Amino acid sequence: MTHHHGDHETDLPTGIARVIRLDEGGGPDAEMRSPAGHTPVNWNHLYLPEGRKEWLLNHAVVSLLHRERLSPLRGAPHGMLLFVGPPGTGKSTAARGLASAVAGELADHGGTTLVEVDPHALPSDLLGQSQRNVVRLLARALPEVIAGSRFAVVVVDEVESFATSRRAASFDTNPADLHRATDAVLSGLDQLARDHPHVLLVATTNFPEAVDAALLSRADLVVPFDRPDGELVVRIVRDSLEELTKLWPELEEVAGTPGLAERLGGLFGGMDGRQIRKLTVTALSSRAEVARDPAQLRVDDLLAAARSLVDAKIPAMEEIGGWSR
Repeated sequence: MTHHHGDHETDLPTGIARVIRLDEGGGPDAEMRSPAGHTPVNWNHLYLPEGRKEWLLNHAVVSLLHRERLSPLRGAPHGMLLFVGPPGTGKSTAARGLASAVAGELADHGGTTLVEVDPHALPSDLLGQSQRNVVRLLARALPEVIAGSRFAVVVVDEVESFATSRRAASFDTNPADLHRATDAVLSGLDQLARDHPHVLLVATTNFPEAVDAALLSRADLVVPFDRPDGELVVRIVRDSLEELTKLWPELEEVAGTPGLAERLGGLFGGMDGRQIRKLTVTALSSRAEVARDPAQLRVDDLLAAARSLVDAKIPAMEEIGGWSR
């Protein structure tokens, strides 16, 4: 499979989806640009509870700059963050945004590489192959792809498929191979932490109860991500409208209608950020005239789009048993 590595296409090892050399001169408000054309991540456009972003960035800086010096402490950092919460709450976006912010914050100390791991590529039906894939990834592949950078942020989405809970796994439905693979993940992460103190692992999960307890205990911080409410919803709506006006400046008057963001935000209670962000595209589809010429968008189109999104809202995971399982 062909992937992008820096500015060039290359074949990456099994389990590594993307490798991006981040702009050393960016700063926390710079966009993280992928040569593969993926949507850039702007740290300033992530809306988390007050103080959460500063806390995460400060922790990442301490871990990457000082973890080696802190290693004699009994409570020494392990170099891993775990983002936990329902789908659509911004965990993956925050992980990649944190990488871009770290790159800017530590630019004076050297370059930063973002590595995205695909844990679903590691399991195998062949006896012992899952374990070998994990060992190869953590002991050889990762150190090789980050070798040229001073710092690295490694993102593992859906980490429960990477380190499945051995307690919850049944030997009847999950072969011993799965248990050995999880053992390999834990020992590999320990070795990575010891040998590469300039690496920060950021893992995400929708199902913390499915993650092995030993991995949970290794996390320096377990950070909850919830659906936005109140002012956070309004800020997401306002930001979405501002993004639209950058594409169609004629819509500045509509987007700036007094109280519009608050009125729209009041309709989005209980929805996740990903669903709320669909407001603008849904509104552009509201009428044939608007679809052809988005500059024709009106306040009523936005309100109608918001109501249609609310009416079509997918039930929250906990409401259908998927979050608490």
